[in-house]
Amino acid sequence: MIESKRVKIYPANKEQMENQIVAEKDPELKKAYKEMLQGCIDHPDLWDWYAMWIIENENGKNIGNLCYKGLESDKNPEIGYGIFDEFQGRGYATEAASLAIKWAFNHPEVKAVEAESDINNAASQKVLEKCGFEPTGTIGEEGPRYILYREKVKTL
Repeated sequence: MIESKRVKIYPANKEQMENQIVAEKDPELKKAYKEMLQGCIDHPDLWDWYAMWIIENENGKNIGNLCYKGLESDKNPEIGYGIFDEFQGRGYATEAASLAIKWAFNHPEVKAVEAESDINNAASQKVLEKCGFEPTGTIGEEGPRYILYREKVKTL
């Protein structure tokens, strides 16, 4: 578990991930959660890199989740995150993403962290900018790609 003043993040266990899959109504998110769980099962020694991470606020309320989308030796880890609608606009995504970045950079093999944002999601792009990410000039499956190199990490 990693904490700031208002947010804590931690990797979900198998049961929590299975419950999220059952509860999810959005087919794309359901598919993503299934892929995360399968990644955990296929790579139990890298569980935290494949798991859905739970984001809780200062009151212990689950307000969203994030993930790293795996860890491969020839690629930078990629983060993804989401805050439930009723908790958006309060800075939680920036705090959670900054904790996720710090956790990733606590692993010496990680030289950079990457992310994608939907081209129409200005709020997510602002989160990435606040965390120090820079556009790569490329487009991924979800939209513009961003990168943050270890040496450019901002103190948030």
